[in-house]
Amino acid sequence: MDLAGLKVMVIDDSNTIRRSAEIFLAQAGCEVVLAEDGFDALAKIADHHPDVIFVDIMMPRLDGYQTCALIKKNPRLSPTPVIMLSSRDGLFDRARGRMAGSDEYLTKPFTKDSLLRAVASHARRGDGAAHAG
Repeated sequence: MDLAGLKVMVIDDSNTIRRSAEIFLAQAGCEVVLAEDGFDALAKIADHHPDVIFVDIMMPRLDGYQTCALIKKNPRLSPTPVIMLSSRDGLFDRARGRMAGSDEYLTKPFTKDSLLRAVASHARRGDGAAHAG
């Protein structure tokens, strides 16, 4: 599973979750961009153009569903895979995530393997469209 050079954004209001994800992803050779909420993330997405975005559902100010919907409504950002993160593994949360446009749903706490598998299954290599400026 070669993830070297992939740019992955992790949006979560939990410092512990952000740091865990950052360590796992950095060990796999990914470039990691961290954001603590949806507003922070939206400002950084335009600058960093991540290949994959992980977003926590329960966040203050702008939750994960709203953040995902805003990403998916933007024509330049919509191809970017968005993976929802939640501590609840419920059917309702999964369905609501799909309605917001998410590509996958990962339950917290995640393992290094589950996180890296999710990145590998969604990252599109050689897709220059995502990086065209």
